[in-house]
Order: sequence, then C-alpha cells, then structure tokens
Amino acid sequence: MNGPGLFTTHVPGTSWLHRAPLWLKLTGVVLVGTTTFWFTSWWQAALLLVALLAVGLGAGLPTRRVVASLRALGPVLVLLGAFHWWTQGLPEATRIVVGIANAYLAAGLLTATTPVTDMLDGLVRGAKPLRRWLDPEVVALTLGIMLRSVPWVAGAFGQVRVSARARGLERSPRALVLPVVIHTVAYARRTGEALAARGLTDPPTDD
Repeated sequence: MNGPGLFTTHVPGTSWLHRAPLWLKLTGVVLVGTTTFWFTSWWQAALLLVALLAVGLGAGLPTRRVVASLRALGPVLVLLGAFHWWTQGLPEATRIVVGIANAYLAAGLLTATTPVTDMLDGLVRGAKPLRRWLDPEVVALTLGIMLRSVPWVAGAFGQVRVSARARGLERSPRALVLPVVIHTVAYARRTGEALAARGLTDPPTDD
C-alpha cells in the first residue's frame, strides 16, 4: 500500500461512529454486505458508496486512508469488473464491483473506528453462548489473523503493481495477479505453520 489504509491501525476519535456500540457497527457491515444481493441497479450501489464515504469523512478519518484502501483493492475490482462486463454487461458489472467496494469500505470503517482489542473482546463475549459448538478464543484468533492478513494482501497488491509498472507490465493481468496469489499462499502457509508450532491447530482432547 502506498499509504496507510483503513485496515492498518485504529484511528482515535470522538465521532458518533467511534462511540457507536460494536454490535451496531457489525450490523451495519452485514447490511452493507447484503446490498450486493438485493440492490438491482448500479446507481443504488453508487449512492451507498457516496454515503459510506461521507460517513468516513464525517467521522474524521483521513482522506488519504480511504483513498489508499480503495486503491489497494483496485486491481481486484478491475479484474472482476472486466469479467462481469464480458459475461453480464456493463450495468451489472458496475453494480457488482461497487457493491464489493461498499462491503470493503464498510469493514474498513469498522476497523478504523474500533480498537482491535474491543473487537476481539466483543467477539469472544458474543460467541460464549455458542461455546458448545465454537471455541470463543479460536474465533477471536481467527478474526485477529484476518485483520492482520487484509492489509498484508492489500500491501502485496501495491508492491506487485509498482514492480509491474517498473517492468512495463502494468496492463498484464498475469503480472499483477499471479505474484500476489503466490505471495498470499506462502503467507497463509507460514501463518498455519506458526499456529501449528504453538499447538493452536490441534483439536481439543477430553481429559
């Protein structure tokens, strides 16, 4: 990433979004994510994108962070947009691409205005009633890994894009996507090996 995005660190503040309870923010993220399925026109998704941008700026989030986050997602959106344009037409491709950007931005607003410890603690508390089927600590660990992985993958896109541009291959999908896939798989394997070395992937045993 050329600059810090919404998923990098918490942005302290006193706005209504910062003070909103975690459950309300999570509900908002889920609702924004579902709009991809029940919005029927691209302009509806575009209006929601404008609203999310206004919410982020109104909460005092730096403009450069919002722009950096969307720029990092850009290569993925371009590839998805091109595929759906080819298979379903431009209006549908625009609706899908903007819908994905909306979900990404909503999640970024959540992470930027909520300390990670608050999110993990809230998730553990919310998962306790499901302790019979889910280990709350494992769920929290999964979320923590996800929050760490998102900016890493976005940063990998930025680095690969710069490298491809230096070689004159910025228009080559293979030069942009393939290295990121390889780096992401290697990152996932290293993470899994680190967890296994600490015994965190072992199934629970009954005493």
